[in-house]
This record gives sequence, structure tokens and C-alpha cells, in this order.
Amino acid sequence: MSVRLFLLPLLGGVLVPAALLPATVTAKTLADPAAVFAPLTLPDAPNAYRSGSGLPGPQYWQNRTDYVIHSRIDTQAHVLHGSETVTYSNNSPEALDVLWLQLDQNIYRADTRSAIGAVASSHNLAGNHTDGMVIEHVSVVQGGREVDVTPLISDTRMQLTLPRTIDPHGVAFVKIDWHYTLPGPWGGRTAVTPTREGDIYEVAQWYPRLSVYDDRRGWNTLPYLGQEFFLEYGSFDYSVTVPWNYTLVGSGALLNPEQVLTSVERSRLAQAAQSDTRVMIRTLDDITDPKSHLKQNGEVTWHYGMRNTRDVAFTASPAFVWDAARINLPPIVPWANYHAVPRLAMSVYPREGIGPHGWDRSTDYVKHAIEYFSSQWFEYPWPNAVNLGGHGAGMEYPGIVFDGMSDRDPELFWITTHELGHGWFPMIVGTDERRNAFMDEGFNTFIDVYASDHFNNGEFAPKRDSEFAPKTGNPAQDIVPVLTDPDAPVLMTAADSVSEKYRHSVTYFKGAYGLKLLREQILGPVRFDAAFRRYISEWSFKHPSPSDFFRLMSSEAGEDLGWFWRGWYFTNAAPDYALGEVHHDAGKSATVQVRNYGALPLPVLLRAEYADGKSDELRIPTEAWRQSSDIVVSLPAHDGLKAVTLDPDHVIPDIDRSDNRLAITP
Repeated sequence: MSVRLFLLPLLGGVLVPAALLPATVTAKTLADPAAVFAPLTLPDAPNAYRSGSGLPGPQYWQNRTDYVIHSRIDTQAHVLHGSETVTYSNNSPEALDVLWLQLDQNIYRADTRSAIGAVASSHNLAGNHTDGMVIEHVSVVQGGREVDVTPLISDTRMQLTLPRTIDPHGVAFVKIDWHYTLPGPWGGRTAVTPTREGDIYEVAQWYPRLSVYDDRRGWNTLPYLGQEFFLEYGSFDYSVTVPWNYTLVGSGALLNPEQVLTSVERSRLAQAAQSDTRVMIRTLDDITDPKSHLKQNGEVTWHYGMRNTRDVAFTASPAFVWDAARINLPPIVPWANYHAVPRLAMSVYPREGIGPHGWDRSTDYVKHAIEYFSSQWFEYPWPNAVNLGGHGAGMEYPGIVFDGMSDRDPELFWITTHELGHGWFPMIVGTDERRNAFMDEGFNTFIDVYASDHFNNGEFAPKRDSEFAPKTGNPAQDIVPVLTDPDAPVLMTAADSVSEKYRHSVTYFKGAYGLKLLREQILGPVRFDAAFRRYISEWSFKHPSPSDFFRLMSSEAGEDLGWFWRGWYFTNAAPDYALGEVHHDAGKSATVQVRNYGALPLPVLLRAEYADGKSDELRIPTEAWRQSSDIVVSLPAHDGLKAVTLDPDHVIPDIDRSDNRLAITP
């Protein structure tokens, strides 16, 4: 028996003559191989600082910032007063005549650049404003001489003209006194949130922070419009004074436990350091018991330290329940001249966080995230990991994340894992979030997907939230509306230019799914994981660009991936395959015509099904389309060909599946 069929798109489950189909169905154009596989010129050319292999070059450099910060919260007026000394090390080959700093609190001023238009509406400040960060005094110490400096403040940036240049490999000390009013819950990333037992202070982006000066752009001074940030690395020694009945937990390690914690609390922390299940450090009963605090009046100063980090944040409240468990990683020295300390997963939250499937499980999620990401990608480098149940900003800082007291499973698991995953991207791998959000949100969402699969035998798998596969849980299906939307921005779009409408679907979802496709459909887990781990290791505590990432993954994985980078990151290209003619003679091999209409030719599986229940599979590689977008493939000899299907398991985002399956009637 000889069968010769030409596939027509299925409408209502039957074959329809081509003449009866809409013009839009028959008007597809085959992909142009010359365009799909054209050489890709990346934005940044290799040089002595960044090599063609994607590794840091032999002359790579970056500057360093070390902070000593003293602060106090006036809880009556909701004002934070602070003073800092920054040791700025110029490791660049250029002499610097100015320094630029970020004043993120100025975003809350009525006259900020972000107060009008789409940016303002996306952050929903609803007319709430503060005076922003008030700079009281600035001085610079160079060569042992301290000189007062008049700052030039421009929106959320501050420029300091130096008394004299900082020569290459030189150092300057910057002293700044400031204060600002902490916004209420509407502040989001920095807020004061009322609860039954008292206010929760969520304090972040809270001190004048040095901007990055690098080999790509010099000073990175994009104004803060509510997106993320880009910072230098260094060490932090910071102290915060609060009322006696406040518990304060922050980035890094607590350096003066004997001065702020009772012997009971310290004993419980020691017990937690030996426990894989949570130990209550402060209970519900402790919240209302004054004797549960070391002092019963006045103020207490909490002293924290953290090294090799780009930022610190903290939270303080009289309302905290506090629990902790050990992280199974080696002890770490948090600061010079201090002893090694055990590493703890911690959660702090008010009474409102307790409830069915609530914050009683938070520390389990923290512990899992840190241990899993450490074993899979790169060891967590800091003492503790803290999850705060507060206003619910869903925001990350090194060593601490701000989540919502009303979060419950599975959302609590997903948000906890996601925010802690930011410890790797961008806190360990220090990308420029102001410009390349996909290297922050997308990369992190990618590792979250596998954490969901891993936790408790997949209790919360597959990941299915606003960040990834929100409709069905199958990313190949849920991403199609993004790939076919002519208004959707591409991943290389600057973060501030991506509207709220597309922020999750493009930056998070598409950013993560691209890596999942690269791992599972193009390179395979073995090659991908080795290359990705090398990327993280080589660029840990450094500042990679997208070009560095693209080059390193191609080089380490041994694959020319220019077609994929162009299609997925620089455009919104998609795969679109179709079956054509099928020839099948009894007792002989079958031939199947396959056409490529898409500009993203991902490897695709072709499955042949036979009447006896058996099947054959053929994987068509990307290289099959280098010279032609219309090919013929052969199947092994087998009688009773019943059907042929492209991508039968829906693992690639083919944007038109109507022509992917052909049922054959003898």
C-alpha cells in the first residue's frame, strides 16, 4: 500500500481543502536561513577587561566601597538619622575628580522625576510624599586632610566634587550625615507598617550609596525610577539604635548579641544552630512580656557586620515572632577579628503571619532555598538568611528579603524562594539591574523553577505564578501570547522602558524560560550546568554584561548560540514548524516533509505512531535548517503508519500547532 498525503491545517478535527482556509493561514513564509544564522555582533566588544571567552579579562578591575554606618530611628516621628564613613578605593586606571552617589529615598519627593506619568502610576504612591533624603553635612578626607564638600543633588543622585583627584589605586574617605522620614506602608521597599503589637520598620535603600564606576560606561548614574539598582562591593559595619522593646534583624551577622539579647534568646539561637527544624527564638508570649527583652527602658544599639556584599538592609519591630534553624553549610567569619559563626535560616513576622499554611513554614522554605541553590549553583557566602513578613513588597537584599505577612502556601513558598534566589542574581553575580533586568529577574526565576520541583517531592511544582507559566503551568504554552504580541518588548530592553504590563511576562517569565530552553532543549543539563556554574563562579562579586554572559555560555558549552541569543533576547522570534507531504510504502521507510516558518529553530522532536502501538522518534537539530527551511526526513521501515507529530510533548513554544500533527487514514 502506498500513501501520499499533504498536511492541511486541522479545523474542527477534519482535513480541510486549502482553498477553503483563511488567507492568513496559507500566507506563511518560510524562514530565511541566511538571516536566522547570520553572525551576531554583541553590544560590547572584547578587550583587555572582558575577554572573547566571556571571562573577566587579564586587566579586569572594579572599584570598592567599604561602609561604617551609625544610625538611629526616632519611632515617634518615623525619622531615621544616620552618619556614614565610606572608604572608596579607586582600582580603575583613571584618576577620578568626582564621586556619584545614589539617594534612593528622593523617589518619595513630590518633585522627583518618577512622580509623573506611567512610572508614577506603576508604583502607586497615590499622592503620598516625603521630603526625601536630607543631606546635613558632607566632607572628604584625602591625605589626612578633611575638607567640607557642597554636594550637587540631582533628583536621586548626588555628585561630590573632590578637593583633589583620586589617583589610580588611590583611596578617599567620604563622611556624610543625613536623615529622612520613613514612608508608611505605601513606601513598599522601605516602609512603616502597623500591626496589632506595633509598627514594623522595613528599612532598605536607606543610606547614601556609591554609584558604580566601571570600564563600560564610567559613572553609572541612571536616576532611580523605582526599578532596581547597581552597586559596588565591599564590607559593611553598621549599627542601628532603636527603643528597648524592639527586635532588629538585618543583613549579615549580629556582632553584639550579649548587649541586645537575653540569655534565653542566645540559648535558643545556639539550639537553632544545631537543629534542622525551627526553634522559636521569640514566641507569641514574648511579644507581650517586657521581661523577654534585655532592657525594660531606654534604647538599644544593634551592631551588624557583613563582608563582600553590595548592600545591607534591616527590619525592626516590637511585634516580631522570631524562629530559626541551621543552614547546613560551614560556619563563616562575618567580620574581621570576629570568630566564625553558624549560619541560620530565620523568619521574623507578626502575629498576623500565623495561620493555616502561613509563616510557621517560612524557615523551612528559607533553609531549603539556601541549601538547594548552594548545592546546585554556588555556595551561599553570608552568615544568615532572613525572611521578613511585613508590608509585602516582595523585595530582596543581601541576606534578608521583605515579603508579606499575609502570604500563604503556595505563594509564600514561591515568593520566599524567589526573593532568596536573588542572593545569587544579582547579589553574588552583580549585574546592572537598572539596565538588564533579565539577568536579575529572569536568571533568578529560572533557578526558582527547579527549586519548586525539588522541594518536598514537588509539593509546589510546577512553579505557576505571576512570574512563570501563570495560566497552565506549561511555559511552552503560556509564553506564546508574549511571542506573538507585536507590542511586547524584547529582553534587551532597558528595565525602565518595560511597562508594568510586560514586566512579569517578559523580564521574569521569558527571561527564565529562555534558560530552561537552553538547558533542556539545546545544550542538555550536563553542558548547561557546567557552563552556568562557571559563569557564576567567574563573575561572583563582579559586574558581567549581557555580552559576557552570551560569550561565556557559548564558549564553555561548545556551541555557536548566536542564533538563539538573537532570536530570544534581541527579538521576540519563535519556533513555528509544520508538517508537509508524507510518503509511506508498505515495508519501506517513510519520508516526512518538515517546514520551518519560525526565526527561532529550536531542536524539535518528530514522533511517528504505528497501528501496532509502537512509535519511532527523530530529533531534528537546529543545524538541519542552516541551508533550507524545507527538508525531508526519513523514518525506519515500519508498516501501519498511523500519525506523525512535531513536538508531541509540547516542550517548545511553537506558535502555531495546527499544522504539527497529521493523522493518516489508510
